[in-house]
Amino acid sequence: MSQKPQETALSKCPGCEEPLEPGDLFCGACGYDLSAVPEPPRDHPTIAMAVPAENGAAAAARTPTGHPAAVRSDGPGGPGGRDRSGGQDGQDGSGDFELAAPGAGPAPGAAPQAVPGAGPQAVPAAASGASSAPSSAPSAEVSAPAPDPRTPAVELPPAPPAGTKLCVACRAGRVDTDGYCENCGHAQPRERDHMEQELESVAAVSDRGLRHHRNEDAFAVSTTALPDGSPAVVAIVCDGVSSASRPDEASAAAASAANEALLESLPRGTHPQQAMHEAIVVAAEAVNSLAREPGRAGEHDPHRHQNAPACTLVGAVMAGGLLVVGWVGDSRAYWVPDDRTHPPARLTEDDSWAAQMVAAGLMNEAEAYADERAHAITGWLGADAYELEPHTASFKPDRPGLVVVCTDGLWNYAESAADMAAAVPADAQLRPLHGAQVLVGHALDGGGHDNVTVALLPFAVPPQGAGSACGDT
Repeated sequence: MSQKPQETALSKCPGCEEPLEPGDLFCGACGYDLSAVPEPPRDHPTIAMAVPAENGAAAAARTPTGHPAAVRSDGPGGPGGRDRSGGQDGQDGSGDFELAAPGAGPAPGAAPQAVPGAGPQAVPAAASGASSAPSSAPSAEVSAPAPDPRTPAVELPPAPPAGTKLCVACRAGRVDTDGYCENCGHAQPRERDHMEQELESVAAVSDRGLRHHRNEDAFAVSTTALPDGSPAVVAIVCDGVSSASRPDEASAAAASAANEALLESLPRGTHPQQAMHEAIVVAAEAVNSLAREPGRAGEHDPHRHQNAPACTLVGAVMAGGLLVVGWVGDSRAYWVPDDRTHPPARLTEDDSWAAQMVAAGLMNEAEAYADERAHAITGWLGADAYELEPHTASFKPDRPGLVVVCTDGLWNYAESAADMAAAVPADAQLRPLHGAQVLVGHALDGGGHDNVTVALLPFAVPPQGAGSACGDT
């Protein structure tokens, strides 16, 4: 059914607020269609309507909540200057509003007044008692302002393809392969900045530290079974040599290769100490292969000296009641007994300038480690290593304890065995991951000058007599 456009009672255009002439159907300034204002919902009336009551008495005008409605007065002498019940203006001539009293309302046939703020098209309908009388007045509904036709529609940016990594800062830009946002340039947190892993009987934590721009440490922890079905636990920790190229890749390659070699040889029945030696050799070959990759020497940092990728390695294996450690470089392993009345021990010897000075009797330990050359390593994994000399040692502990496998980022803040034992939480045997987290926090609290990585292996065996070192190569 077709409908005629409603006559407007607006004084200003809802679109541009320019003055309107009586009878305008369109705004002369912006062309706004004055008849296209949508009707509001009909379940919240805002205009007090005169309701005919029995015996000719008008009902009170009320709001939907049941309270008397405020109606607009045109002032004394005007069409609405007096209350339709015969009284004077409700505010002694100084106000513009009057409150319809209960039981008193506009006389039959009188037009109700508009509610202030009801909108630009609040036009009352006829309130006569004749229901069949036609009305030329517009609907007594309040229209919500229509959208401004001059405002362009906002186009949302297209959704990024599935799997796209978005910037953690602006949440909009795509992260490029170099780890920076293409939109705001913000450097993204690297996955290796902080890593944690916990298995049933081993846990490890690695952190970038507070001074380095990336984490050049790596670790691998795993469990397997020997041919007789008894468990074997493996922990490998590697520290990339910062003066070499791509140290982060070197440490990751070495840790992964050594771990995989042990998981392959231990189930075959290879003695754990021999398996550790072979794993270090495999790790060295993995690091050497990085130097043979064409076009990769200076890809990450063009200002770094083009030395071959290099790293240190320390590992521990618990299998068949034995504790086997292996190492190259200055990463260390410590033994911390559960009963702290027994002394702890350091299980490795550094491949470093300071260690060589002490071993040669040229300096005592305090003098050697106070020298600026103390941490210069003399052994590492890498294509430019002087000679690969894997060190391995086998122990048979006589009481439960904890093995701490770590990089120098931790032991720099707990160098002696007693200092390391003091830093290890008392419940680390039962909560190795928590213990590793506490040790990393100890290094960060001390300054965090280097990357920090530590793995804890609880050695939970009943006492079996005196413990002794079974061999060292």
